[in-house]
Amino acid sequence: MLREMCKSKIHRATITEAKVDYSGSINIDRDLMDRADIVPYEKVLVVDIENGNRFETYAIPAESGSGTIGLLGGAAKLGNVGDKVIIMSFFMLEDDMAKTHERKLVLVDEKNMPLKDKE
Repeated sequence: MLREMCKSKIHRATITEAKVDYSGSINIDRDLMDRADIVPYEKVLVVDIENGNRFETYAIPAESGSGTIGLLGGAAKLGNVGDKVIIMSFFMLEDDMAKTHERKLVLVDEKNMPLKDKE
């Protein structure tokens, strides 16, 4: 049996921009994507802690070290600059591997700079 598991998450990042006039997605600092093992165009689940909105979209890399977390397209209507979000990626694992799996956790400060990684 396969189980869908949380592969990684970027925890309590701050939205730095919201651009409605875009084809849609979330722009994430490339360093954070790498730390969270999220590749360009990978599907992610975004949870806005401030308003409770949850939505799926795909990740687009922003400049490394920029701290960018940008809601683009329709997603820009689901959160506001300054809101805290959790960005999660998932994958499928066989049942025996799922029982011991631990997700990768990327913690960030108020400027979306990584504090430390937890395996």
